[in-house]
Amino acid sequence: MALAEASVPRRQVATYAVERPERRVGRMASRLFFLVLLAGVTVVFLAPLAWLVSASLKTRSQVFNGEWVPDPVMWSNYVDVWRAAPVLSWLQNSLVVGLLGAVAVTLSSAAVAFGFAYFRFRGRDVLFGLVLATMMLPGAVTMIPVYLIWNELGLVNTLVPLWAGNLFGSVFYVFLLRQFYLGLPRDLFDAARIDGANYLQMWWRVALPLTRTALIVVFVFEFKALWTDLLKPLIYLYDTALFTMPRGIKTLIDRFGQGGEMQWELVLAATTVLTVPLIALFFFAQRYFIEGIATTGTKG
Repeated sequence: MALAEASVPRRQVATYAVERPERRVGRMASRLFFLVLLAGVTVVFLAPLAWLVSASLKTRSQVFNGEWVPDPVMWSNYVDVWRAAPVLSWLQNSLVVGLLGAVAVTLSSAAVAFGFAYFRFRGRDVLFGLVLATMMLPGAVTMIPVYLIWNELGLVNTLVPLWAGNLFGSVFYVFLLRQFYLGLPRDLFDAARIDGANYLQMWWRVALPLTRTALIVVFVFEFKALWTDLLKPLIYLYDTALFTMPRGIKTLIDRFGQGGEMQWELVLAATTVLTVPLIALFFFAQRYFIEGIATTGTKG
């Protein structure tokens, strides 16, 4: 230690002693700048949500007055919108569609992804490339044929077409989950085969528990997509009692957002009711969600 200190010139040691506080100040300044920037971006992203909640608590004449704090606070807007429309029924329908569709696409996509990751056969990469190529096919191309299929099955004006298509998986989720499966040690599956497990047991008992974070990411993504989807309910649903929440809000906009009876406070209150469950879902799943997003790019 003494030899090492002796080999360093005194002038250079003094320079290092002066530079250390400067580096510390520089790191603190850069960190402070990053925190301020992050706070600013957060405010920008939260501003629309804050305006939505604020406007939903205003009187009819104050909705677009530009003020952030409602005066007076009209909690009765939420009571009025529940009286004006079957909001509870719409929420139940959205919940059924979201849960069934998210579970269906998670399990089906996981099964397909496991097949592409585990089995080794000639032409596997070519076949997987063809599967990925279907992502380039616009949904509008298959919209009419798919509608005709559900119509022939007698399932139009039911909730089935809104979620049952997810039983066949999703290309994006297949790709996402395959990346996770490729990162699993193959020795785990070889050991399971030696213990007598079949392919289905290997997938269910070994692969799925080890990719829990990825499955939660897929579930959250799909639940959000189904919860906010308006196009399919517009196409397949005619009965008001079967409407999902986005379809119901479209009805409220047609009723209260134009013409002589403009009551935007009711529309915004219903929109807030639609938004709150998604915030709660992300709040409870954020640890797994962030972990899954962060590790997706490191697999494979």
